Amino acid sequence: MNLAGKIVMRLVSALVPYASNSRTHTPEQIAKIARSIEAFGFTNPILVDGDKGIIAGHARLKAAQKLGLAEVPTIELRWLSPAERQAYVIADNELAITGSGWDQEMLRLELGDLKELGFDLTLTGFDDIELGAIFADKTAGLTDPDATPPVPEHPVSQTGDLWLLGRHRLLCGDSTVATDVERPRCRRM
Repeated sequence: MNLAGKIVMRLVSALVPYASNSRTHTPEQIAKIARSIEAFGFTNPILVDGDKGIIAGHARLKAAQKLGLAEVPTIELRWLSPAERQAYVIADNELAITGSGWDQEMLRLELGDLKELGFDLTLTGFDDIELGAIFADKTAGLTDPDATPPVPEHPVSQTGDLWLLGRHRLLCGDSTVATDVERPRCRRM
């Protein structure tokens, strides 16, 4: 097994996408990758077989095409058998996401540092809604778990009320007391 691959620049027009690639890419994702390539450069070469067929990097190729790039960096994995190539097309995508996640506090701190530097945080791949959720005050709206609201002077429900909630019923009272259950006043929600 060859563990080292040499980076070779290849013409975008010469690369052949894998016809049975099961990974899909939205136009929004391609646009994000294109913005990343513009900001950071083409830092992740496209993996190809011995015949310039793409094994991994289909979205990067689409982003390169969107940017009008003539050449992209590639690494040739000619030592893979046909079965290994077929499996790696899937594994390259799945292994990157399966079982991974974020340390939310560390992510918030890192993004916060970049935000203070005036860096465009959307270049990290997160959109404005996701960034809003990351920076949201997680304590807003929380109350003391032992706090209880005051009892209203004129409550809406009284003992014996039966609320019909679609197919469900909610009894205000004691279900072990026959008078609470026998003749309830029905209210509909």
